[in-house]
Amino acid sequence: MCLGIPMQIIEINGYTARCAAKGVEREASLFLLQDEQLAPGDFVIIHLGYVIQKMTSQEAYSAWALYDQILAADA
Repeated sequence: MCLGIPMQIIEINGYTARCAAKGVEREASLFLLQDEQLAPGDFVIIHLGYVIQKMTSQEAYSAWALYDQILAADA
């Protein structure tokens, strides 16, 4: 099973975004969403190092809550 991880864009440099979620920062390629208007502060889904979709903050927080429940149940 593969999961896309919601993250918030911190900085954009060309086609690369520095993103953060729950204290973890990663760089991700914006190449797949070249036509999308993205800016620091936007929430996106990252899969295999690529930003694949823009999302709302509410969608990101809901996904993080579900992932926390899954991890808690697994512990």
